[in-house]
Amino acid sequence: MLIALQDITFEFGARAIVEDASWHIVPGDRVGLIGMNGTGKSTLLRVINGEYSVSKGSVNKIKNLSLGFFNQDLLSFESDDSILEVGMTAFEEAQKLEKDIERITKELEHDQSEALLIEFSDKLHEFEAMDGYNMRHRSAQVLEGLGFSTADLERPYNQFSGGWRMRVLLAKLILQQPDVLMLDEPTNHLDLPSIEWLEKYLQSYNGAVIIVSHDRYFLDRMVNKIVELYQQQLHHYAGNYEDYEVEKELRREMQLRSYENQQEYIRQQERFIERFKAKASKAAQAQSAMKRLDKIDRIEQVDGGPSKIRISFNADKTPGKIIATLTEVSKKFGSLTILNKASAEISRGDKIALIGANGKGKSTLLRLIAGTDEMEGERTPGHNVVTSFYAQHQLESLDLNSEILDELKNCGSGRSEVELRNLLGCFLFTGDDVYKKIRILSGGEKARVALAKTIISQANFLLLDEPTNHLDMNSVQMLIDALSKFDGTYVLVSHDRYFVSQTANKIWEIVDGEIKEFKGTYTEWEDFKKRQQETLKQQAAANKQAANGENNESKKKEVKAAPVTNTPAKGVPIDKDKKKELQKQQRQFQLLEEQLAGLNEKKASLETALNNPEIYADKKRFQQVESEYAQVGRDLKKTNEEYEKAFEKLMELEG
Repeated sequence: MLIALQDITFEFGARAIVEDASWHIVPGDRVGLIGMNGTGKSTLLRVINGEYSVSKGSVNKIKNLSLGFFNQDLLSFESDDSILEVGMTAFEEAQKLEKDIERITKELEHDQSEALLIEFSDKLHEFEAMDGYNMRHRSAQVLEGLGFSTADLERPYNQFSGGWRMRVLLAKLILQQPDVLMLDEPTNHLDLPSIEWLEKYLQSYNGAVIIVSHDRYFLDRMVNKIVELYQQQLHHYAGNYEDYEVEKELRREMQLRSYENQQEYIRQQERFIERFKAKASKAAQAQSAMKRLDKIDRIEQVDGGPSKIRISFNADKTPGKIIATLTEVSKKFGSLTILNKASAEISRGDKIALIGANGKGKSTLLRLIAGTDEMEGERTPGHNVVTSFYAQHQLESLDLNSEILDELKNCGSGRSEVELRNLLGCFLFTGDDVYKKIRILSGGEKARVALAKTIISQANFLLLDEPTNHLDMNSVQMLIDALSKFDGTYVLVSHDRYFVSQTANKIWEIVDGEIKEFKGTYTEWEDFKKRQQETLKQQAAANKQAANGENNESKKKEVKAAPVTNTPAKGVPIDKDKKKELQKQQRQFQLLEEQLAGLNEKKASLETALNNPEIYADKKRFQQVESEYAQVGRDLKKTNEEYEKAFEKLMELEG
């Protein structure tokens, strides 16, 4: 066990976050910590991290436990160093050793004492054990996995925007490899390729991982446990988010049946008491019944579950068959080309998801479709098309002096106050929240107001740029339900793969300045991409095998072309020393072939072990296997080099 939360109670001011809650975190855990917005998930992570102390219970950790906590507060970090140097600060001890080695190297120029040489040797050995020689390579690998280009690595950290800075700090945390890695909304700052890279990395991560995320697709792929923070209690579920939904519904049904049965029992007992408490012959029985009711452990009434309020769109007009056409469109920002004579057509009923890495121009393309950006080429809007565009810059159109409810009333949608309040409830504004002034809202709250305005706009064509960014899972699901019933057309940009998989019937990608269209759902597109990658891998493997076969055959032919015989050609004197050297080299060559075969078998065996999930549950066993695998790789490299040299020497002697 790494961490044990035992019967803890923690209050934030006058508000209780958890009461008498317990949670045990063990190696290999991949936990999704979930709950409604505002329940205190991030606060609970800070309790685990030691930033807050509990008022009751205990938080116990194993000795020398290392914790890594990825959260928004990290943005206060500033540095003029390159992002590669910032990432490499994860190897603090190795960097100290590197400086010591540099110092000793200079001292050895004028001092070759035995003590200094021993210290130098020890430092080198320790540096190698820490994998110090690879820390630059590993840092670059993780940063590039999270979306940075090779050229970006030398750029100063302070030149990047907040979202990209968070990626650097996430990379640093990953490189530190803490025993417990806590990630608070890690996918908010990542595009799809980076999220997929992070998933692959975390699936083989040696320590425990705790994730707070509203991205259910990420949770479905990443976690093997769910802990739900609900009504100041921690509720534990085995499996991923999908398993949690099924199990929670079963628990609710069981609790409902138990509650109803208990209520029926209570009513029966109360009727008995009421009927017989005044009769002397039954008074004792009535008194016993009253005592039983006083002692009974009352089952709580089942809550109604997530809000069932539905979001609805009311399109005012029916558009023509073609919504918009882009013809030979080009768009550049300085030397960066987004589109180069690209063409595309949007038809009535299209539900298009525009996906890809950050910086490819997805938001720019939305603005081009909306007609708000200048471009080369032609944009042709369709007949009767009424467009509503939701994006971050739409927040500027909000009246800062209006109350939230008035902002929606002034849109001219014709909806009643009750309907507008219900809609705002879907976007997490409840009770008196609707009377807050726009100017005091956070960026996320303003974004939700702007999204609500988009929905009541009576448009038949929607352009949605990251609409789920500030919503909880329940609100995302309500938006999905609404879009599934929307009769109009939309183009959306989102890194929430579950949202995309539930809403899109076409996928657009910007590839080499062109708009590539896939007619199908996101799941079908993923399958298509996987098949493509598998085909490419098979082709590459076949090409490599063919090339290796040709090389081996060529080597065999060369060896056979000059066989060694004990009888020299007529008239050629026998060189006994050369013959002895040749025989020695042949034995060496054969030995190296056998060593290579053995090392390749061992490598394959270790790869099989590393693919076994049970290995990751045992930290020592995993480290041992990982160390052996790294050693085999080094041995293979060294033996291959010796093999090539031996072959060249053999050919030289036989020539």
